[in-house]
Amino acid sequence: MLPVRGRDGRAARPVHILRIRTAWTPVGDGEFYCPGCGGDRNYQRLTGRRRLTLLGVPLLPRGSAGPVVECAACRHHYGTEVLDHPTTRRFSAMLRDAVHTVALAVLAAGGTSSRTALETAAGAVRAAGFDGCTEEQLAALVEALAADTGRVLGAECGTSLTIELHEALDPLAPHLAPAGRESLLLQAARIALADGPYTPAERDALTTVGAALTICADDVTRLLAAARTPS
Repeated sequence: MLPVRGRDGRAARPVHILRIRTAWTPVGDGEFYCPGCGGDRNYQRLTGRRRLTLLGVPLLPRGSAGPVVECAACRHHYGTEVLDHPTTRRFSAMLRDAVHTVALAVLAAGGTSSRTALETAAGAVRAAGFDGCTEEQLAALVEALAADTGRVLGAECGTSLTIELHEALDPLAPHLAPAGRESLLLQAARIALADGPYTPAERDALTTVGAALTICADDVTRLLAAARTPS
């Protein structure tokens, strides 16, 4: 790098004689959550080749670069691990499906004979994004699931229901703050408590929900006790 002076004798921007430049090549695109912009944006996935340049003229290869993710809006580059974070739309869909699955699991554990429990569950599911969800639809789904798996309503959480809960909650849990995971468990607890104290089957289902949300056993116990206390 050499200093250069202008006609007035003052220092101008230095000239870089030798430098490493990277030529980027797009290899894919899509939509992601940009941590710089704080929202969903389009991106390009890039791989690069580094070259040593002399006064801007490429000379010698200096290996590969990337891959990286370039935001189409802010143009910042990020590691490809940024794609593991769901977009806002995807996150909303994951949360909606999780609330729906948890509500069905709690209702299956407690049975569908309580109108109050059904109303509480339907309200939670509607608030999560299933606007047209009704008590009758939830009751029919729970009974259909029981018939399909041979499960008895009001029984403890079986293998099939445990798998359903983990499939819905495992991908979501890493992207929820601790308060968000606790809120989801408390919502499930309120459905179970809508028609009275926890039954053993309901407590078993809620413990499974807590485990899938990576909430430790002591905190699950604390939260289930807190849900019983009127706010």
